[in-house]
Amino acid sequence: MYFLSVREHIMIAHSFVGAIFGPAQALHGATFVVDAEFRRRQLSPEGLVVDIGAASVLLKQVLAPLNYKNLDELPEYRGRNTTTEFLAGDIHRKLAAGIRAGALGADGPALDSLRITLSESHVAWGAYEAPLNGEAA
Repeated sequence: MYFLSVREHIMIAHSFVGAIFGPAQALHGATFVVDAEFRRRQLSPEGLVVDIGAASVLLKQVLAPLNYKNLDELPEYRGRNTTTEFLAGDIHRKLAAGIRAGALGADGPALDSLRITLSESHVAWGAYEAPLNGEAA
């Protein structure tokens, strides 16, 4: 399997519901480093997994509505604990939708899977990975 990753970051605010979250129940900020890892079994005729530029643009487009936002105030997240793991899955779903819509051109349909990793710090991160054909929830 061949891999290509692109990286971006977002700065968000959010809070959590539930005693398990301790002080994170209060409104707090987080800066996430977001890695999108595109995978395919065979390289394109040009020797690529996917065009780096196109992948970077798509990731930036997906993250833009979240950057510098309080996620508690966004209708799509109201009532949800926007944990690192949850956000990784949500970003995956949005990137997969962009890929299906043709944002990566001819390389998109050839991709086998996508992994999204959100790093909260140098010691903690979460991820979501699923195939792009018959994607899991």
